Amino acid sequence: MADLPRYMIACLQSGKLAFLAILVSGGIVLQILACALYDNWWPMLTAIMYVLLPMPLLFFGGSDTSSFLSDSGNRWVAATKFLTGASAIGSIAIPAILKHAGVIGWGALAMDLSSFFIFVIAIACYIQMNNDDDYSAL
Repeated sequence: MADLPRYMIACLQSGKLAFLAILVSGGIVLQILACALYDNWWPMLTAIMYVLLPMPLLFFGGSDTSSFLSDSGNRWVAATKFLTGASAIGSIAIPAILKHAGVIGWGALAMDLSSFFIFVIAIACYIQMNNDDDYSAL
């Protein structure tokens, strides 16, 4: 990629950023449609988990994000991984519990879970973009 002109590299990086924006927007739209189409706003409880999901990383993460992808012995990193995992499981569990209780239907469950998986894909793409040497979020 080093032999490409500078304007071409900037265009490719802008395209990656636009793809991330489309993924996140699509996840938000699916989350709202899961509530609006079925006239039941209980699936919006999952949005609370989406807000809580990055909180452990913000509070306990520090500035070294490479330690989250490795097997380090740091207790704060382990606590961060646990709390983030608990929030991620809660994002799947809330709609499943609501469906089991009969509060929401199958369509709302499918849209809610697909919204979660689109957010997961967006986070994975963001991490991959951040690991590239040519691109940085800051």
